[in-house]
Formats: sequence, structure tokens, C-alpha cells
Amino acid sequence: MFLRTEAVSPRRTGDVPKSFLGQPVTQATRYDVIVVGGGPVGAACARDLAEAGRRVLLLERGDAPGAGWRAAAGMLAAQVAGGEDDPLFEMGIAGRERLADLAPRLKASTGIDVGYWHPGIARIAMDEPDAAWLRSRVAWQRQQGHLCDWFDAGEVRARWPYVAPGFGALWSLRDAAVHPLKLVDALVADAARLGATVVQDRVLGLEKAGGKLIGVFGRESYAAEHVVLAAGAWARELTGLPRPIAVEPVRGQMAALAWPEGVPPAIIHGRGCYVVARDGEAVVGSTMEHAGYTAEPTEDGLKEVMAKIGMLWPQAVQEPRLRTWAGLRPVTPDGLPIIGAEPKLPGLWYALGHGRNGILLSAVTGQIITSLINGEKEVNHLERVRPERFWAW
Repeated sequence: MFLRTEAVSPRRTGDVPKSFLGQPVTQATRYDVIVVGGGPVGAACARDLAEAGRRVLLLERGDAPGAGWRAAAGMLAAQVAGGEDDPLFEMGIAGRERLADLAPRLKASTGIDVGYWHPGIARIAMDEPDAAWLRSRVAWQRQQGHLCDWFDAGEVRARWPYVAPGFGALWSLRDAAVHPLKLVDALVADAARLGATVVQDRVLGLEKAGGKLIGVFGRESYAAEHVVLAAGAWARELTGLPRPIAVEPVRGQMAALAWPEGVPPAIIHGRGCYVVARDGEAVVGSTMEHAGYTAEPTEDGLKEVMAKIGMLWPQAVQEPRLRTWAGLRPVTPDGLPIIGAEPKLPGLWYALGHGRNGILLSAVTGQIITSLINGEKEVNHLERVRPERFWAW
């Protein structure tokens, strides 16, 4: 099955320097781990596994449209609405801090600036019930030892005078942002620098022999002891899976507006919307639409976005609209990712379904998967994200 001799040349992704690319792959090559999916989660898994000494192959689809991370705002908003009912709160904090640590290291090792900045994020209360809900979040986070503040309406006006009159705000000083495309470029480049091979190929399914996992196939076949599925909304299309992948694409529409002159860069959240300053623009979003694999923006969807932004920051929607786009987030029925081992097929691992939190949870997911595969230590807080919670027949 692995006897073909045609070589598959790895390709660059974005700004990945040629010197970081792996060697051409032949069917005689066998890897320790194949990571399927070149987005932030897959790239982080490949990087951490390579750093741990594993022989890694990262398979990515290339520039196919619709990937959620290509449309992301890049917020590391771990605390914006976190409360005791959020099972991913601590994982989000860990993901944010991991990226804060990685950003300068990636720049030093790859030359790619991932655009990390931490101006803090404000979540504006739009009415009194919203304010009561957010104040409870502030109180709970403080009880857990996290830095989080409540600003009353006067303090909000003093700090963000351009925001519509509201009822106060949750303020998270540690929350931050990155540039999603640059982050993925840097993670892939660092994975290759650490010895991973990067190949552009759309994986179609798993390869098995005698009921055992032996690799994956796409345009070519690739052999490995372990396979990590990090293919986002497209993972459910693979053949040979031991159970259906409970992930579906959910479209998010976004726009870039000119950042208003004289307004300091900031990240502002409202109810169901946000504004992120990036490269002189106001990145605004977003919708949550079940539209299959259709990734094109629509006028109705953009109207919805602008209406919400207009309630949060009236001046922003008066600025020129520079461009619009949409991405497909991989979302599970319970809104939580799928992370861990497939119990019915040893060697198969899941790292997908992160929904709106793919950027935030990317680096910590890489650490988790690496620890699980290497059997180095017990990983806590994975009960709620275990793969077998869906289709557990």
C-alpha cells in the first residue's frame, strides 16, 4: 500500500521561509505522527510534537477557501465572559498565556511577528440584565484569583468615550490578540525548523490494515504510528473513521472598516459583536450561521453585523467598509472541542471542534496532544472534551 515511489514536494504556507521546509516525502518514509490540518491547532500540534523529538508530517489543504482561522479576528479573549459555567475557562487562560510566551520565541526562531498585543479587552454591558450577568462574572473570576475589573458607566465613558452609552463593562487587562495568519505561518515555520515535514495534500481518509491504523491517504499515502485529526469542519468528510465526527461548519461573516481617526487602538466586545483594531483597521464581526460549506459573505449577514456594531459603537459603522469575508468555524453540538484519543482505534487522536476558540486554544491543545501521545503525564480537565461523548455506541 505504501510502495508508490513518486515524491510529493512540500509547499510553503504564507511567509514560511524555504529554509524551514521539510524534505520531499516518498512512500518509503514512515513518521511517528501525522497531523492532518494546517490551521492553528494542527500547526501547534506539529510544532510541539517536533519539539518533543517526534518525527512529524504536517498535511495541510493549502489555500482552500472557508477555513475558519483565515477569517478570525485573532482575539485571546479568555476572560471576556468567563464564569463558573464555562468548562473551558482555565484552558482558555492557559492558551492565552501560552501564546504570550510563544510570540517572542516564534519571532526569534522564524523572523515572523505574530502581531501579539495585549491592550486588554472590555465587554460593554448593553442593558441592566447584561450588567448584572457581567458583574457576576467579575466576582467569580476574582474569587478564582484572576485579574478582572468592573467599570461603571462613568468609567466606561472616560476610557472609551466613542462607545454608545451603556451600563458598565467587564475589563480584562490580560486578554490580548494576535494576527491569525501570521500566527499559523510562524507555527508551521517553527515546526519545520524543528524537523517536521510540511506537505500540501488534501487527506481523504485513514489507512488501516488488519483493523489497525497505519496512516492516511490523499493524493499519496502516508504511514505513521499516530494520526492527529485537526482538520476542522472538514474532518467529518474523511473515510475510515471509527465514529462520525460531531463537527459541523458554522459560518461567521466579518468586515474591515477604516479605524476612526484620532481613536486609540482598542478591542471592544458587545453582546454578540466585537471591534478589534488591527493594522489601522477595525475588524468587526460576527455571525453564527448554519450554511453548510458556503463561505461567501451575504448582504443580510453583513447587515446583522453592522446593526450590532452600530449599537455598540455608532461612529464605527460610519467609516468606509474596506472589505468583507466569511469563514467556517468547526462547531460541536455542545460547543466544546474534541480533544483526546479515539478508544476504538489506537493511534488516532482528535484535536478539533474548537469553534470560535481555535486561535485561543491552539497552543494549549498542542501541548495537551503532545503530552497524551508521549504519555508524559496525566492531563487534567479533559473529561468534558473527550471524543467518546458523541456517538458512544
